[in-house]
Amino acid sequence: MISTSLTHVILHAALTAVVQTQQTVLAAVGEDAEFSCQLLDTKDVLQVTWQKISRDVETNVATYSKYYGQRVNDGFNDKVKFKYTGLQNCSIVIRNVTEQDEGCYHCLFNTYPEGSFTGRTCFQVYELHEPFVDVRESNSAEEWVVSCSATGRPAPTVTLSQQDLSFSQYNTVSVSNTNATFTVTTTAVLSGSRKHSTQVGCAARVLSAPHREVMETIPEVQQTSDYHIGDDGLCQCCCSAVGYSLKKKTR
Repeated sequence: MISTSLTHVILHAALTAVVQTQQTVLAAVGEDAEFSCQLLDTKDVLQVTWQKISRDVETNVATYSKYYGQRVNDGFNDKVKFKYTGLQNCSIVIRNVTEQDEGCYHCLFNTYPEGSFTGRTCFQVYELHEPFVDVRESNSAEEWVVSCSATGRPAPTVTLSQQDLSFSQYNTVSVSNTNATFTVTTTAVLSGSRKHSTQVGCAARVLSAPHREVMETIPEVQQTSDYHIGDDGLCQCCCSAVGYSLKKKTR
């Protein structure tokens, strides 16, 4: 997930250049993340340098120059690769991201004699597992108790949905796990007749990343009755309810 910005770099005496880069980049744990920078003004660029900023410490990650080509520095060889190399436009990929890769990254277009023009991208890693739906019968014949749970980092937003019926009595609980993730559970009462099957949606989202959703079918409850005449001549009736297992559909 990427948002783009234009970074205006003022060096001296009204000297201004524009670096186009992503303002923020989001990626899920285990995915690859791409950072790109473009110097919109034509300059005599000698080298493009990528740096990681962590706790105000700048660490060189990789460089590309017209004389030495592309170089990935020690400590990043198995993590970073160039996707596109150019002195006006350059991009790198961070592979198999983890939370240790979070932070802000600078791309520096080193020119002569004007100096460096810098773009800044901040990177955040998220984690989001498939949500889970639990449906229970309530004491009322017209209600179901529906729970939607999801685990992620940071804490996900969990939403229940149903097209025709209404939810009420919402309750949300967040639990912090030992691996720095959070499990969030939203529970609500779904009102409506049990005589017809219905679908409920359970969606989870973190930050502005794509959401994950599962659809659960709550089956109809069919009531059957039987009777026979007892030895005493009275009618004896038996009534039973038959349901079906829940059907889940993942989006």
